[in-house]
Amino acid sequence: MSDQILAYEDFQPGRRFPLGPTAVSAEEIVEFAREFDPQPMHTDEAAGRASILGGLAASGWHTSAMLMRMMIDSYLLHSLSEGSPGIDIMEWRRPVIAGDTLAGHSTVLEARALRSRPGIGIVKFRHELENQRGELVCLSENAIMFRMAVPAQARTGASA
Repeated sequence: MSDQILAYEDFQPGRRFPLGPTAVSAEEIVEFAREFDPQPMHTDEAAGRASILGGLAASGWHTSAMLMRMMIDSYLLHSLSEGSPGIDIMEWRRPVIAGDTLAGHSTVLEARALRSRPGIGIVKFRHELENQRGELVCLSENAIMFRMAVPAQARTGASA
C-alpha cells in the first residue's frame, strides 16, 4: 500500500483490496487456542487428527482474528476508519490446518454517506480467504465507517 490515506470517497463499489498471504503455524494455533478456545482439536495435534477437522485446526475465532490482521495490514491502518458497527456474516467454510497459507481479498459492496453523522460514510465489504489449495476457508461481510476527505457540507456548500 502506498502512503496515501484512504477516505470514504476511496471505497467505491467493486474496489478490491488484497489480503495476505499469511502462513499459519502450529505454535500460533495452540497459543491462540490456549487463551481463547482451548478445545482439544485446537490445542493438541493428535486430537486434531482424530477430529472431523483432520489436523491441528485453528479456532474459527483465530481465523477471524487473522482476517482482521490482514485487513489492518492491507488498508485499515492506511485509512480514516472510525470502526465497525458489527459483522453481518462470518462463515468458517473449511478448517484452517497448521501449515496452511491464507490469502484473499476484501471487496467493496456498497458505500453511502450517513445522514446521522455528517462527514462519515459507511462501506460494506465482503471478505474472502482461501488456503493454498484455493479452497474458501472464511467468508465474511461487514460494514466499516470512514471519515470523508471532504465533509458533505463542504462538497455541497451547505453551512455547518
